[in-house]
Amino acid sequence: MTNHGQPPADDALPAHDDADLDASSTHASPDSEDDAHDEHDSHYVGPDGVAHPRRIRSFVRRAGRSSEAQKRAFDELGPKFVLPYAPETLDWPAAFERADAPRILEIGFGMGDGTAHIAKLRPNDDFLGVEVHEPGVGALLKLIGTTPLSNVRIIQHDAVEVVQHMLPEGSLDGVHVFFPDPWHKKRHHKRRLLQPPFVALLASRLKPGGYLHCATDWQEYAEQMLEVLGGEASLENTSTDASGYAPRPDYRPVTKFENRGLRLGHGVWDLVFRKRG
Repeated sequence: MTNHGQPPADDALPAHDDADLDASSTHASPDSEDDAHDEHDSHYVGPDGVAHPRRIRSFVRRAGRSSEAQKRAFDELGPKFVLPYAPETLDWPAAFERADAPRILEIGFGMGDGTAHIAKLRPNDDFLGVEVHEPGVGALLKLIGTTPLSNVRIIQHDAVEVVQHMLPEGSLDGVHVFFPDPWHKKRHHKRRLLQPPFVALLASRLKPGGYLHCATDWQEYAEQMLEVLGGEASLENTSTDASGYAPRPDYRPVTKFENRGLRLGHGVWDLVFRKRG
């Protein structure tokens, strides 16, 4: 989970994409960064002297400042709980030291509070969190140690590459994407994570009956999510409400940012879709 549309701290910025697909984290970036990238997004000149299309980025990656406690958690818990990225199928039972537990992927967990809450609430499920933000990884590791939790693993890498190369088709029981960067300016909508190609990729990794749960506090993005998820033929909406949105599932906690927004009258929209059998 992320800062829910609030302006980020200097060390809290998002993930990444390749043309339509490549995108992976969830933090909003300053307009000056967005505009600077827009000036250079169209083409670059390669070593062959030919202009090539440039990758569209959905995140700005900065070196974060981890606290001493986060650094200590990295040193002490990282070797067990942080998995290296490799372009090969993840040996899930070996990584989690058990087999046959339901497998849940979370993309962009921010500082990890929600991930830790859900993992504690659902000890029989295994949670793989993907996040590029180093202080966030350190913060979740700290929570893993203090809770403690045994059913969480982390990959600090671009989520699209993780999904493409490490997770085979039909291998996941659920996917969580909570409060992804809304990229609220119209010219930046192409950077949004939940585009049709990426939703199709996620759907391909779900088992029949597996679920995709998304949440956002930006109404316009919620409307786009509803359209995109509804347009994926392999998914069906679980909502029985005419709006198409779902009530917040009990396992998803209300964060401090969400609480603040709700007090100010802001909405939050949950979408829960299932893979058709």
